[in-house]
Amino acid sequence: QVQLVESGGALVQPGQSLRLSCVASGFTFSRYGMNWYRQAPGKERELVADITSIGGSTNYADSVKGRFTISRDNTKNTVDLQMNNLEPEDTAIYYCSVYLWGRRFWGQGTQVTVSS
Repeated sequence: QVQLVESGGALVQPGQSLRLSCVASGFTFSRYGMNWYRQAPGKERELVADITSIGGSTNYADSVKGRFTISRDNTKNTVDLQMNNLEPEDTAIYYCSVYLWGRRFWGQGTQVTVSS
């Protein structure tokens, strides 16, 4: 079955960096675009970044443009999110996600907290 396992969340101070990673299994990873979403307390889940199947194109939420970078390694079935210059507003649970077979699949999420 489809499995998405995120890691890398932590408590960091404003201005610091963090790298999240997601390992995927249960489907042909290289054929599908991948997404990172986040959900802050009391807010709806929002799309942070996405990347096409071979990594040729990426898109970002306006709030993270210039600070976050999404990348993937199709040899390892991983998709990463490099987060630089983190702000308190980036505090959220971050989810790896893929849409395939007519539905969206989610990982369990990894907590990122940005606080001084």
